[in-house]
Amino acid sequence: MHVLITGANRGIGAALAATYRANGADVTGTARDGSGDAMLDVTDPNSHAALARAMDGRAIDLLVCNAGVYLDKGQSLADGYGADMWAQTFAANVTGVFLSIQRLLPSLRLSDRPKIAIISSQMASDTHAPGGSYIYRASKAAALNLGRNLAVDLKPAGIAVGIYHPGWVQTDMGGPSASITVDQAAGGLVQRFADLSLATTGCFETWDGQAHAF
Repeated sequence: MHVLITGANRGIGAALAATYRANGADVTGTARDGSGDAMLDVTDPNSHAALARAMDGRAIDLLVCNAGVYLDKGQSLADGYGADMWAQTFAANVTGVFLSIQRLLPSLRLSDRPKIAIISSQMASDTHAPGGSYIYRASKAAALNLGRNLAVDLKPAGIAVGIYHPGWVQTDMGGPSASITVDQAAGGLVQRFADLSLATTGCFETWDGQAHAF
């Protein structure tokens, strides 16, 4: 089994990569800084093209779109949320997801049972809207919508797509007060990805297997 994970140099991505390797999978973990198995800046189309060339002829059984940013934590509605922050966040969290999938489709099509997992967030849900973090929430909602529509278009090709809330995780992004560890999140997500099939494509689930409200 070949698993490609974007943003695998830290946090949930690193824990997922370690878990899959411990289970005997062949893992390609990407990192923007070049510290992973492959270099990928998800905001750069040329970087996507280079990764696609590196994967040419090699099947990918599971693509995990994990790379993302949370730049607007603590911003003020009165004078924060600058236009550049919107552009940077959507380039990573939405366009980056789309380009990862688009450019790696040829490798996914080489697999017998290809799957795509998009790491979104409960903050994507319009039923979970306590205010604040407008840019991050909007970007994760867009990633959720993207995944739902890709699930429709890719189902005839036999490619299943799932969208996942990884939990409130003790990472640089989630902070030390978060409710679960990265190992707990990774363990749950690996099981969710294993359960993903064409019968459940388009699902939006939590790390521990609960259906999440859209």
